[in-house]
Amino acid sequence: MSQLPNESRRRLMQMLAGAPLLPLATGGSAAAFLTACNSSSSSTTPAATLSSMSFSPMAAPDLTNAAAMSTTSVNSAMVATFSDGSKKTFGLKYEAFFQTGDLVPDGKGGTILAGGYVDINNKPIFDTSVAGKERQFYSDCPDGTSLLSLPNPTVTGIKGKAVFAVVQFEYTTRNQADQDTYGTLPSPIAVLTLDQDQSTGKLTLVKYHNVDTSPARGLWITCGSSLSPWGTHLSSEEYEPDAFTIASNSMFKAYSKNLFGDETKANPYHYGHLPEVTVNPDGTGSIKKHYCMGRISHELIQVMPDNRTALMGDDATNSGLFVFVADREKDLSSGSLYVAKVGAGFSIDPAAAGAPLTWIKLGSATSAEIETLANTLKPTDIMEVATTDPKDASFTKIYISGKVQWVKVKPGMDKAAAFLETHRFAALKGGSMAFTKMEGTTVNIKDKIAYSALQNMQSSMVRGNAAWNEAYGVTIEKAVNAGGVLAHTLTGGQKDTAGAAINSEWVPVQTKALLVGEDIAADALGNLANPDKIGAPDNLKFSEKLRTLLIGEDSSYHVNNFVWAYNVDTKVLSRIASMPAGAEATGLGVVDDLNGFTYITGNFQHPGDWISSLHSKVQPTLDALVRANYKNRFAAAVGYLASVPVQR
Repeated sequence: MSQLPNESRRRLMQMLAGAPLLPLATGGSAAAFLTACNSSSSSTTPAATLSSMSFSPMAAPDLTNAAAMSTTSVNSAMVATFSDGSKKTFGLKYEAFFQTGDLVPDGKGGTILAGGYVDINNKPIFDTSVAGKERQFYSDCPDGTSLLSLPNPTVTGIKGKAVFAVVQFEYTTRNQADQDTYGTLPSPIAVLTLDQDQSTGKLTLVKYHNVDTSPARGLWITCGSSLSPWGTHLSSEEYEPDAFTIASNSMFKAYSKNLFGDETKANPYHYGHLPEVTVNPDGTGSIKKHYCMGRISHELIQVMPDNRTALMGDDATNSGLFVFVADREKDLSSGSLYVAKVGAGFSIDPAAAGAPLTWIKLGSATSAEIETLANTLKPTDIMEVATTDPKDASFTKIYISGKVQWVKVKPGMDKAAAFLETHRFAALKGGSMAFTKMEGTTVNIKDKIAYSALQNMQSSMVRGNAAWNEAYGVTIEKAVNAGGVLAHTLTGGQKDTAGAAINSEWVPVQTKALLVGEDIAADALGNLANPDKIGAPDNLKFSEKLRTLLIGEDSSYHVNNFVWAYNVDTKVLSRIASMPAGAEATGLGVVDDLNGFTYITGNFQHPGDWISSLHSKVQPTLDALVRANYKNRFAAAVGYLASVPVQR
């Protein structure tokens, strides 16, 4: 590419200033991005400024391009519009750091297995299910990812600037004998050191470090994640194991055996909490688990700009909307936990006004004191639970995990119940434990609106269902399997239902539907939800610069899961990426400015995880392709969206 005259370069860079550009995948400079803009090189011509950014959508792939259906397909673009009316289009593509199961650099001159599983002593856990093919387990399910920088990194071998990514691996789908291994292995979590090219923004892996999770007693089913405002990785532990039925939980026993070498050693009260990873300048990391944020099905939390208020996803049937307010900024080790009560007017019609939210305080605690309770208490020390009506007025009827129970807290055990039996205690206290699979959360800071993804809207939300309770204030007349996204208005000056002030300016006070999917009869590909609308939204992230809500799917209703971009000003929904058939879109993240570049991270998990009712029309064509692309379905990718200049 020819060198631009100095004055042209100056004006083009002025136009570029403030533009949130995704990094170039290969070659070119930031100024060269704009060579096709309609501009004059005259020094007397005022520089055009960025007016808006938008996404140009891609079509959903179909069997006319089976290769696109069997891999990560990105045929979308990002369009910059300038004040002089000129535009520049940037085509998007997917760049992978690695596939799980690859041997990647360990930063010490050797290699390490990406996504590999280790036990409490950091020793490899082996898949011995097929004689003669023994190998270390590695995950096919990378999930939550955070991209960040540190002021004084010390990793050697960096040519540009060092940036870091924290990546967690939720589970592995199967062993080599094709037996289900969900939840039976302790989730690994890794710090990646990446070399950022300062001309293009391209990221190259130079070091992979497994975080020692033994201080957290291992990790349980780490799903979505977020980057805290202070630069730490906020992980998750989904589907907390039920302590009352743990003796018959074969999955938890296998987990304990793989982690500790003893199927009875793991304590269920040590799992279902919020782990936090701090990255060190040398590309290593440390972890601590916060026990005071509620033991729920942690999916993905969002800490507000006050560095104290956290809105939390709760991926369960009969789930609730929870808020944690920390006692101190940038410190989640103590604070107060609240659950929402939904008022009249809940609707999944985006045109409806929505419903008010009030907040029930469940308790205040430190992580240390709840951890002590977890170490010492058995479930029957905390409360009594009956699965049939005990005909005793001292018990309270609740709905949990799609079923009815009756519970009574033991004297003096309210704090233990609030933080170790949070689902049951929140229901007992009158929280609206009505949602179905409330997953990702994120925040639009400028407008003070938070968003929550409902992967599905079914069972506990549907009138007449066995899991539905009218008193919870959440009722729809018919299930919407394709799910939706809720928007919550945030404000301060709120009091809890007991009249005490909530010490936060970021409390949700109203909830309404923003986007809703559409169930359909199976189409020509087998889709059971309209492929041109969201289907089972999961990951959510918001870009302030792009004014865009990014949505990743975990759908049993779309043949390929998609990533969407929804501009909150124009109300335009654009499909920007398609995952391999059978794979979930995970690891969604956005960093608006990392050394001058905007990044959208994205992973996927379990490619080719076929569902007979959904994939029967495509599996015969796609199965061999997916197996060829992803190590016979044992691998998945970790990466990000990159851009290339396009003449349009």
